[in-house]
Amino acid sequence: MPPVSSIAIAVMALALAGGIDVAAHLPRPAALGLPVGLVSAAAAGLVVNAVLLARLSDFAWHVFWRVAGWAGLAYVVIAGMIEYVMVYDGTRGALLGVMTALIVVFAVDIPVLLGFSVARYQEPSPAQSPGA
Repeated sequence: MPPVSSIAIAVMALALAGGIDVAAHLPRPAALGLPVGLVSAAAAGLVVNAVLLARLSDFAWHVFWRVAGWAGLAYVVIAGMIEYVMVYDGTRGALLGVMTALIVVFAVDIPVLLGFSVARYQEPSPAQSPGA
């Protein structure tokens, strides 16, 4: 199996570090250089994971999509609540954009991590395709 879990953990750490850096400066304006670099590296990790997952043929895709789908639904709700709080508290402009990107990366990464972690130990169904 490819190192999807390890990359997902690195992506999670990068997204959390970016969020912590920005949150440490609030309510004052934060320098965005470090958070932008962290979210860019995290997004690149997500792309790498997508490529690695797309190359898997003998994999329990049905289990992956079931677990990732339900986890994704939960994380959409969580991300929406966090976004609402930021907007309600008056976060605007580039800072809101960077925080939104960090939240989106985190909300996509965790369901991928959970889905892969469960599906890698399941038997693949015959004639599985990556999008099934």
